[in-house]
Amino acid sequence: KALEGGVFYKVLTEGNGEKPAANATAMVTYEGRLIDGTVFDSSLQRSPDKPVGMPVQGVIEGMRTALMAMPVGSEWEIYIPYDKAYGEAGQGEAIPPFSTLIFKVKLVEIKK
Repeated sequence: KALEGGVFYKVLTEGNGEKPAANATAMVTYEGRLIDGTVFDSSLQRSPDKPVGMPVQGVIEGMRTALMAMPVGSEWEIYIPYDKAYGEAGQGEAIPPFSTLIFKVKLVEIKK
């Protein structure tokens, strides 16, 4: 399914809760990887059962777009094009320039 700006997602689990506003903090579990499957960040590896706070306004544009469309209780696989992620610069050693990112995200709750 498509969201604005070329962000796509696949519903793994359909939630029916509230959707986060831009000024909220989304409590999520997630794993981020490159299109070759390389995992660059994972809350699941650090603490499998403990959600982490993700301030909606403080994340990359593509993730913000997805989070604000995602009902609590959902688990999505989100595909973020490079221009809605870290762009031409990439991010450190882990994310090369022009990288499309794939996130598996479960939205557990919203903190306002």
